[in-house]
Formats: sequence, C-alpha cells, structure tokens
Amino acid sequence: MKYRQRSDCRFDRLSAKRWLLLISLFYKGPILSEEEFSALLGDDVKPIKAETRVDLDKQKDSGVDKQQRRKSAIEKTQSDEKAEGISDPIDMVDPLDVLSYQRPGVQHGVFKNLRLGKYNIDARLDLHRMKMERARQAVTQFVKDCVANDVRSALITHGKGEGRDQPALLKSCVAHWLPQMDEVLAFHTAQKQHGSYGATYVLVKKSDKKKLENKELNRRKST
Repeated sequence: MKYRQRSDCRFDRLSAKRWLLLISLFYKGPILSEEEFSALLGDDVKPIKAETRVDLDKQKDSGVDKQQRRKSAIEKTQSDEKAEGISDPIDMVDPLDVLSYQRPGVQHGVFKNLRLGKYNIDARLDLHRMKMERARQAVTQFVKDCVANDVRSALITHGKGEGRDQPALLKSCVAHWLPQMDEVLAFHTAQKQHGSYGATYVLVKKSDKKKLENKELNRRKST
C-alpha cells in the first residue's frame, strides 16, 4: 500500500515565514540573526527590524511636592473666600441670643412679617455637623441660589451649640456672615415652630429678572 504525500502541509515554507514575521513584531529585535534567518527561509526574505519601544514612566508625580500642592490649593480656597468678602466671626453670641438684622431701606412691616414667621419658607439650609469652612461655603452658595431662583424667604438651621467646646459657633458665624452679603436684606431668629434659637429666617433681595417683571407689571396696572 502506497501512501500519498500530502501537498497541503500547514507548516510549509510560506507558513514558517508568516509565523516568524508575526512573532518578531512582539520583540524589541528579531528572534534570529540575519544569517540564521536566511539559512532557514532563503536569501530573498529579510527579517523585520522592529524599532525600540519606549517604556512609559508610570511615576507621573515624580518630583512633585505634594505637600506644597495641597498648601497652594488651601491658599486658593481661602483667597476665593476672602474675595467673597466673608470673614471669620469676631464676636461670639450666646446660644440663646436673638439674631436680628435689618438693612437700611427695608420696610418695618416687611421686617415684622419676617420676624413673626409669616412668610412662606421657600428654601432651607441645615448646617448641623458642618465645620466652619464648609458652613461658610454652604451659606454663601445657598444665598446665591436663592437669588437665582427668586426665593425671597429662606431658613438656615445652625443649632444653638449648647454644651460644645465653642458654644453657638455656627450661630455666631451666621450672624457675622449674613450682613456681609449684599443679597441679604434682613434676618431674624426663627419662631418656635421653625427652630427657635437654633434657626434664622433670611430675607433675600429680588433678582434683576424679578425686578423687571414687577416693574412691567406695575406699569401695566397704572395704564
């Protein structure tokens, strides 16, 4: 019995060329010398000379002073806060003190209604468990958001801080920060049902958009 030699051998000369060419791509140089390559595949085939690959430096922060970077970030935050004109409290208030502020030009009737809690509370901010710096940012942003959303009457809950190492710290901060904000027209300690000595009503000025709407409405009424 004669066996026929298979003519479709998968690992013939051409296949060997392809495999060696592919494998050489994954190394920084040829896997065989030029002499060995030619002896195996013939003089008409030349090995591919792969370019040397660049090793990436994984230490991206190498040489960077992280402590200095953190210090710079803190200084920038403090600078931004000072730019807002909101400073730290100077005079501490008592946990049971009544907070009261009325900007010149605010009508007495309006302030009375605020003091008695007659206005609807359209927005609330709770400062409990916040550090002073975080509370300052929260109060500043809260007032801005009130103006942007045409909120006139808001409530800030700060607590009384009784029994703490620094009693009424957040309450003192609120009493000191709010008058420094041009958007705040008045504020007063809340009524019992809204938190009493641990909360403060805040009256916020109208947005420019709301002022124009009211002006147009009054013009139509007069015609």
